[in-house]
Parts: sequence; C-alpha cells; structure tokens
Amino acid sequence: MKNKFSLTDYIKTKYLTVAFFALIFVFLGVSFALYELPLAAVLYPFTVSLIIFAVWLALDYRRELKRHMEISCLEKRNEELATEISELKHKSDERTDYYSVWAHQIKTPISSMRLSLGSADSETNRHLSYDLHRIESYVDMAMTYLRLDSDSTDFAFGEYDIDEIIKGAVRRLSGEFVYRRIRLEYLPLGYRALTDEKWLSFIIEQILSNALKYTKEGGSVAIYKEDDMTLFIRDTGIGISPEDLPRIFERGFTGYNGREDKKASGIGLYLCRRICGALGHKITVTSEVGVGTTVMLDLRRERVMGE
Repeated sequence: MKNKFSLTDYIKTKYLTVAFFALIFVFLGVSFALYELPLAAVLYPFTVSLIIFAVWLALDYRRELKRHMEISCLEKRNEELATEISELKHKSDERTDYYSVWAHQIKTPISSMRLSLGSADSETNRHLSYDLHRIESYVDMAMTYLRLDSDSTDFAFGEYDIDEIIKGAVRRLSGEFVYRRIRLEYLPLGYRALTDEKWLSFIIEQILSNALKYTKEGGSVAIYKEDDMTLFIRDTGIGISPEDLPRIFERGFTGYNGREDKKASGIGLYLCRRICGALGHKITVTSEVGVGTTVMLDLRRERVMGE
C-alpha cells in the first residue's frame, strides 16, 4: 500500500458513489430543461446540492485518509515486530545451539571422571558418584528447559513398556539409592502406554530424584499402580506443607523445602508439568508433612492443543 493516499486514490475507491450522484445531477438537469424552468431556479438547488456533496466528499476523504494512515502505521509496526521476532528467534536458536554444544562437551569430562572413579566401592567414591550424577542431571534439566521453548522439541510417540522406562530411570539413580541408603519398593506394572520414551523417562527420573532428595536415610520410595494407566511414586520424605502444595508446579517456586534446601531451583516439577501437558498426560501430587509425598502420573493420553 502507498504511503500517501491522494484524492485521486480516494475517487477511485468511491467512483460508484460519484458516478451515482453525477447521474442524478444529469437526470435533474435534463428534467429541468424539458420543463423549461428559469435558469436561476435551476442553479440554486444545483449549487446547494453540489456544495453539500463536496462537503460530504471532503469529510469522507478526511476519514478515509485518517484510516489509511492508521493502517499504514499498523503495517509498519507489524513489519518492525516481525523483524524483532525474527531477531529474537535467531538469538534464541543461537543460545540453544550454544548450550547444546556446551552440554555435549561437559558430558565428556563427566564420563572421564566416572571412569576414573572406577568400580572401587568406598565412601568417597560413592559420594563423588552421587555428586557427579547430580551434575549430569542438572545439565539434562537445563537442556530440557531450553528445548521445551524451541522449535526443535522432538516428540516421538509410540507404545512403550512403562516398566522398561522405570527400570532405566531407577538404574541411573541406583547410586543415589545406595549412597542415601533408601529402600526401593517396586512391583512391575505390566502395561504399555502411548507416550514419548525419552520425555517420560525425564519426568519419572525427576520425580524419583525429588523423592530421594527429600527422604531421609533409611526411608523408602515405592513405585506401584492402582489402576491400569496410573503410575504412583510415593516416598516417606519430609512432605510438602499445605500452603505450598498448590504452587509446586510454578516455575521457580521452591516453598519451605526449597528454603531449607538452598540448592533447590524450583524448575524440576515445572518442567514435569510442561512435558506432561505436551504428552497429553496428567500429573498430580498429594502430600503430608512428616509422612511423605505421592506423585500420580495418569498415562492415558488426552488430546493436546494443535492435534
């Protein structure tokens, strides 16, 4: 659209209206001529009508000009916003790429340190292995946080054996179970679900990690089912206070437990809820202070936005 809206442009858009009024004037002129009316009697109404029509055209042109200017401003702003969005997306993609490379590179020394620790069973080695695993889980959490807001979220749905996903998560956390002397109570669930193996594995591992973090030595973590498609993970930890429970899925919220544990980020459960929403699953939590916490994962897949 042109930046300048001329009177010629306006007339082009109103040519039917102008033509209609011109036709009326011609019709009236012919009628007056046929009746041989005096010229003064004809010119007066013609002049008044033309003035009224000209004033209407001027006012309407002014209104159209103002509307055109507003549209031009909006189009210009849209172009500026599109440029800004493109630049922000480019920066976000660059940041995601940088952290992806960083995560890949940092896992090399982590693997090297794990090999250096070897299989020797000592208190120091168990402690170092425990800390090493936590470093690795924090790296994975950072990458998950970035991927969720990028265009490269690689969901791959299929029917997976839930027991295999659970066993994989437990295997990765086995060092923490041993180091913290926490008992695992697990009976195979014996069912499959339509989900994404990698992302569901992250959810389960994050829930188990939280359970281990807030369960004292000698406690237990139980994994079980009460129906065909709901997974329960219950711990005998310190529990969550009633006033904190409604906010545990908020980004950055740590509550009383987080204030006690200065290393808490308040990101883990937020990511779990985000991923569950994307997978079409439901996550709910019940808890009692001093008794423990139970996380319920309903693996029935609901239709998610965009499908």
